[in-house]
Amino acid sequence: MTEPAVLLDRNARSWTLASAALALLPLLLQLPPVLAIVIAIAAVLTAALSRRRVLPMPVRLLLVLAMLATIVWQMGMVRPGRDTGCALLAAMLAIKSSELRNLRDARSLLGFALFSPFAAFLLDQGPLTTGLAALAAVAALLALQRLAQDEGHSPRLPLRGQLRGVGRLLGIGLPLALACFWLFPRLSAPLWGVPERAVGTPGLADSMAPDQWLDLMADDTPALRVQFFGAVPEPAQRYWRGPVLTSFDGHRWSRDRATARRPAPVVEAAAQGWDYQIDYEPTDRRLLVALDLPSRAPEGSSFDADMSLRSDRTLSALSRWRLHSAPPQRFDTDLSPYLRRAALQLPPGFNPRTAQLAQQWRQEAGNDDEAIVRRALQWITRDFSYTLETPVAGRDPVDDFLFNYKAGFCQHFSSAFVVLMRNAGIPARVVTGFAGGTRNRIGDYWVVRRMDAHAWAEVWLPQRGWVRVDPTAAVAPERILDTLDDRLQAGTETPLQQRWLQLGQMGDWLRRGWNDLVLSFDARRQQQLLKPFGLDDLGPAQLVTGFVVAALLALAWMAWLLARGERERDPLLRAWHRLGQRYARLGLAREPNETACDWSRRVHAQRPDPALLALSQRFADARYAGTCTDLASLLRDLRRHRPTSGASP
Repeated sequence: MTEPAVLLDRNARSWTLASAALALLPLLLQLPPVLAIVIAIAAVLTAALSRRRVLPMPVRLLLVLAMLATIVWQMGMVRPGRDTGCALLAAMLAIKSSELRNLRDARSLLGFALFSPFAAFLLDQGPLTTGLAALAAVAALLALQRLAQDEGHSPRLPLRGQLRGVGRLLGIGLPLALACFWLFPRLSAPLWGVPERAVGTPGLADSMAPDQWLDLMADDTPALRVQFFGAVPEPAQRYWRGPVLTSFDGHRWSRDRATARRPAPVVEAAAQGWDYQIDYEPTDRRLLVALDLPSRAPEGSSFDADMSLRSDRTLSALSRWRLHSAPPQRFDTDLSPYLRRAALQLPPGFNPRTAQLAQQWRQEAGNDDEAIVRRALQWITRDFSYTLETPVAGRDPVDDFLFNYKAGFCQHFSSAFVVLMRNAGIPARVVTGFAGGTRNRIGDYWVVRRMDAHAWAEVWLPQRGWVRVDPTAAVAPERILDTLDDRLQAGTETPLQQRWLQLGQMGDWLRRGWNDLVLSFDARRQQQLLKPFGLDDLGPAQLVTGFVVAALLALAWMAWLLARGERERDPLLRAWHRLGQRYARLGLAREPNETACDWSRRVHAQRPDPALLALSQRFADARYAGTCTDLASLLRDLRRHRPTSGASP
């Protein structure tokens, strides 16, 4: 016959629910806001409704179905993956309290809750998530300790004493955890591959279509952080070159796949250059960016024929790249016939008005390609506006842009400009990447956000080769009607905006430090871990040896601490036994059949000590009668008490 389960009292239930809520919090912060709010409300309502009794099975089943419907509503009918799995875990944890009644249920809830912060790490490994996860782990240990005390009917320790016990547990396991982090041989890529969130992260791609970037550019999170060593380029030179798009089907621009198999062109760079380091946020792609133009490809990357950088492997984690760039003086002046054909290619039957205008300009300019480029830029300055409010593109999107609404953003300007140049017989292509960047004054580095994504053009001119032309920058300042920065800052007062900017820079500086210390600690940095001590490039055998030694030392530390704790788990009994050991050294040990009060009276008869009599009575009241009102004071007095001086007869 099984022993009846111990029911939870109000205090233990509150501890359990609070610990589960702390565990749920870091995961909720990574979910879509509406879904996170719904799950949080469901958690509160479920805990309130099940306060007096376990909810009936039909009600619990209804809660499960409601949570599933909410996830489908917010995330759609997508293939099950990491994001949907994390959302499902959060939803099930939110309604887990519907069956919370006894100690076994409480332990089950706490064990299940600890999966939540670990799931949050699959979506984000930042300092906030890590701090909240650590807080959740401490709260869970405190709750489990409280449940153990209730089950054993032990006197409840004050919070300070409970924190001391949890700190001891953390001290036991922390050395082994640090040994695993620093010395366990690391793989070049995560075991679980790319976080699913990176797949949908706004950023650069191998193609571009009108209006595609409206969603992608509305993300102000960092795409890369840049630290310059020496001179910093002027704003007009801060173009971060990414994928070059040459192929055009009338609607979408895409990379020419053949460029990956062709050698990099000859570039004659200016004498002045910039030395810098890029910390690149993870994506699901191999695309890299660099200041226009990079002088050489860093280790682990390569150039395409259009001088675009590509990583040798997927950027599934934070990566760091050391580069040097310089503005080109001549860039691929000997254009190959294949690249010339590709840079003049246009689909037949599209944008006839643009073709007619370009041919007219060619007749009027003769062989002066630069005159055609200047004429196009002057037209943009005179008649065009910059705005995010654009109509849906039709069959001839360039004609619509150039002759009808004459307003758009960088995608429209770069695409229309290149089509116009190609119709005039000038080789041209679209270049995508980022433009600008914001200096973080606290850390003295530059942050390029995803919303800084930009598209410009390159035209090929005799004797000069490829020349960067940014038609968007030609828009007259008074014609810039609406930008993403305007939308983000709408309604923000200047003093408040400045405070938020300072807080944002402080937060990004802390995030960058966390990236340096933890997230960018990869296999390469691990191999150079002991470089300050003269040991370069630790091999797998050396790392394994170091890990085994550190793990054995950590396990010995754990065994020693556990052996010390095996004498007595109850702090009250442990303090009482230590007091008895002090008297045993004087030949006054307690007999097995003696009660605490009998033993203290025998000792008092030989060595008069009224304090010992009072302590033994307080101990008996706390241990057996349960009438002690100040356990912390009793523990302190037991630990401080020493036998009185004087010889026993």
